[in-house]
Amino acid sequence: MMLNLHSTSRSRRLRSAGMTLAEMLVSMAVGGIVLAAVGRLSLFTARSFVAMGNYNDLDRASTFCLDTMTREIRKTRALTSYSTNQLVFTDQDTNTLSYTYNPSTRELTRTKAGTTTVLLKQCDYLYFEISQRNPSTNFTFYPVTSYSEAKLVDVSWRCSRQIFGAKVNTESVQTAKIVIRN
Repeated sequence: MMLNLHSTSRSRRLRSAGMTLAEMLVSMAVGGIVLAAVGRLSLFTARSFVAMGNYNDLDRASTFCLDTMTREIRKTRALTSYSTNQLVFTDQDTNTLSYTYNPSTRELTRTKAGTTTVLLKQCDYLYFEISQRNPSTNFTFYPVTSYSEAKLVDVSWRCSRQIFGAKVNTESVQTAKIVIRN
């Protein structure tokens, strides 16, 4: 006896048939849209992680620089030279301590006893101001006529980086007033 495995019913034939061209095109279009959305989400996530990493790195470098400058300037004997991008001090051991900002390289360097160290990189601007320690009547500080009178150093800077050609969420802005204690 022979079994017939082919069915002649219309519903069975339709279920066993392949996909039509229209069904294939629609499924490919939907798949392409889903893949584009996943790719866009992945790119957004990658940019966010890079931005946060850069911001954390800039913040860490700025904090280290500010802590170093504050600690060392407070211990100095006197300010011996001043400009808006350079401070030169004499410390307790009569060594020369200087902080110099170079706008062309965008770096702040520290030089002590002939040894130079880069404290900050990628600074868009940095400036120093000096004044007397006593506040005036309008809550600002008295300007100095000579750098030897200076007891207060005001420093401000902004560092930034570019991510994929744009400066987005990658800025670190610091400002501080440091009192020369001696």
